[in-house]
Amino acid sequence: MRIGFIGLGMMGHHMVAHLQEAGHELVVHDVRRAAGEEALSRGARWAETPADAARQSQLVMTSLPGPRDVEQVALGENGIIVGAGPGTFYVDLSTSSPTLIRRIHQVFGARGVRVADAPVSGGVVGAEEASLQIMVGCDADVFEQITPALRPIGDKIAYIGLVGAGEVAKLVHNQIALVVQQAVAEALTLGTKAGIQPEKLLEAIRGGAYGRSGGGVGPNLEKTALQGDWDQPRFALALARKDLGLANDLAGELSVPMPLAALAEQTLVECLNRGWGGKDMVAAWALQEDRAQVQVRVKLPATT
Repeated sequence: MRIGFIGLGMMGHHMVAHLQEAGHELVVHDVRRAAGEEALSRGARWAETPADAARQSQLVMTSLPGPRDVEQVALGENGIIVGAGPGTFYVDLSTSSPTLIRRIHQVFGARGVRVADAPVSGGVVGAEEASLQIMVGCDADVFEQITPALRPIGDKIAYIGLVGAGEVAKLVHNQIALVVQQAVAEALTLGTKAGIQPEKLLEAIRGGAYGRSGGGVGPNLEKTALQGDWDQPRFALALARKDLGLANDLAGELSVPMPLAALAEQTLVECLNRGWGGKDMVAAWALQEDRAQVQVRVKLPATT
């Protein structure tokens, strides 16, 4: 399949590599041509604009930071809409706005272009290992036709519903993760400041009713937040704030009260004001430690 891929950042360049390994013919575009050098060295073609990428492709994918970028690339001057002909597919892998992708679906549909939202979860590691969860919103027949282009980048492909459903599912997923992270940070700073070793707190929590289900106290917690490992972004805090903001925006559209998510977003905004946007999302843990005036760390088991 001839696939146009726009957005060759931390996630996108890995996905392009897997698509090429699977035998797809790639046409790539990014605001930085240097980001496409690896793909070009493997035989991809360069497109000067999103419209140019669409003209050369049967299916166009985008992996972009957020709604503003998606709107510009899809609908703007020299956007995908300019180059995509009838029968083309457009699949947005970004975490973006359900309202926006539904509008894009209407505009593109009038020109015979089929649209799907397919946000991914699993971070940079998931993109590198092709183990992403892909949450797809589109017409059922479109899902069947685009699945061959999704299999190389993710091992968990879920059809969620009509256009916009994938974005809703991704926002719900990230909302839970971000709100729970802050609740766990509050609880563990309390327990640590009360004199209990963090390892003992984790032992007690994981043996209890809540901890047995995993919740927000899985093994990854010890390897990241409880090591103070947040300088290198696996999922940038600025993107986490964007996602939680999108969830709160959607709640506003639907009149769904979400006081916990609103508070969690304000914590992330405070982190941004400290200049932490480029750090990993777990840097919010450092803010709670600063507020509580206690540091929570555990020793990892020795490896052989």
